[in-house]
Amino acid sequence: MKPVARLVSKLGFALALCACKESMHPKLEDDSKNEPSAQVEAPSKPAAPAAQTAQPSATDDKPKSAPAVEAKHEVTNDGYEVIRAKTQEGESADVAVHAPPGWKVAQPPDSPDPHGGKFTLAEALKGLPAQGKLFANIRTSLGSFDCQLFDDKAPNTVANFVGLARGLRKFWSGKDHAWVARPYYDGTVFHRVIPEFMIQGGDWAGDGTGGMYFSIPDELHPSLKHDRGGLLCMANRGPNTNEAQFFMTEAAAPHLDGSYSIFGECSPVELERRIARVPQSGPPNNRPLTPVVIERVSIERRASAASPAAATAAKSAPSGGAPGARR
Repeated sequence: MKPVARLVSKLGFALALCACKESMHPKLEDDSKNEPSAQVEAPSKPAAPAAQTAQPSATDDKPKSAPAVEAKHEVTNDGYEVIRAKTQEGESADVAVHAPPGWKVAQPPDSPDPHGGKFTLAEALKGLPAQGKLFANIRTSLGSFDCQLFDDKAPNTVANFVGLARGLRKFWSGKDHAWVARPYYDGTVFHRVIPEFMIQGGDWAGDGTGGMYFSIPDELHPSLKHDRGGLLCMANRGPNTNEAQFFMTEAAAPHLDGSYSIFGECSPVELERRIARVPQSGPPNNRPLTPVVIERVSIERRASAASPAAATAAKSAPSGGAPGARR
């Protein structure tokens, strides 16, 4: 991609690039390095573009210099070189972005989010029955998850997830250079798996760095805590930066309370444990060596069904207690 573009696009692109390459990783309780940071590191020897000198015209008595340029050369934590420049008058000049070896600079949107950053639950559920519990079936290459969605406690988060899954919420496709409406999650992978903690997926880039060019705010319902395995949560880079990536807890993770939206609960947890223990690269990326593919995410209403948590409780209840149907 050429670095020359409209003024607003240049600055927006530079910022979007940094955001795009910022991994959306829920932090480990005892590892501060896993906490996302938006800071960039300046190289020891900044290489700023030289200010050009205007050529004298026939009527000039002497050459005139172009306005002085203040340039900043920064390197992101991911190895991208970003050059931002500003004249003394405060006008921004060209921005250059250089990707590290083996990477390409993503093409940013050339038009705003067609939904204006908002997508309602009514839009996401269009065509589905009005009554019944809302469920997502997440079919993977190792088995399927059955997830009850908490549309009553996290309606905006559920709307975003369901809209993307059903192909109703448009997203920017760098490949198509357009905002497209198609099932987003189908074909993505679980790119980060940590035993006893969580599995994370839903990134189009396949490594946790794929930005969506829109975000939704947190929905932190007071009754929902990261107190057990199987919880379906949004990954983020910080407060109110939820996009499309999600994770499932394998066990209680109270240090995540107040920072990550919980919008559903999935079973069986045994499948999650299996995915979390596939051969992987190890820290910090914890990426499976063989991709665990999310083959399809389907959404449905069920007239009457117990939640995964209720079913688990029922199965473990003493004889004489309420029976539970096994999924």
